[in-house]
Amino acid sequence: MRFESGRIYGLIGRNGSGKTVFLKCICGFIHADTGEIWLDDRKLGENMEYLDDCGFLIERPGFMEDLSGRENLKYIASIRKIAGADRIMECMEQVGLDPGDKKHVSKYSMGMKQRLGVAQAIMENPSILILDEPMNGLDDNGVVLMRKLLLGLRNQGKLILISSHYMEDIQLLCDKVYRFRNGCVEPFVFVDSPRHC
Repeated sequence: MRFESGRIYGLIGRNGSGKTVFLKCICGFIHADTGEIWLDDRKLGENMEYLDDCGFLIERPGFMEDLSGRENLKYIASIRKIAGADRIMECMEQVGLDPGDKKHVSKYSMGMKQRLGVAQAIMENPSILILDEPMNGLDDNGVVLMRKLLLGLRNQGKLILISSHYMEDIQLLCDKVYRFRNGCVEPFVFVDSPRHC
């Protein structure tokens, strides 16, 4: 499989088919038993341990429940010191969250936590985005907003990988789709209207 900048790639398949494990391998969180993962001329596990210019949301986003969304992002941003206060506010607004909301994350709905997870993934302006089920828990307005955001990021030249059970999202967003099935990965082409997979 080869992924190029300025494109969105979709991963589909039933629960347990390997999509999340595949994404974790690409990020460097799990070491693959076979195969190799390269970023340009660098090999994961040899020239680098993790993708260093990558924003990701894999499975449920984990945040400190007793802090606000903005405080969480500020804390995470302090590790690498790439995203400042203005960038954090901008990213929260891009995903439909109010940066001035002092509510603790423990009071957030699932959809709000998902939005915050996407804000965290994009706040350092990475060239690669890896998003596992980014539409989980979002209402209709949230889905429309997230689709618009992802298409805008693709147009900025980002390389985006998303997994989803919702074929409409995959069909509307993705330049190329791969299906995980029976331990294999195969290119997938739509032949009819999108439906829940």
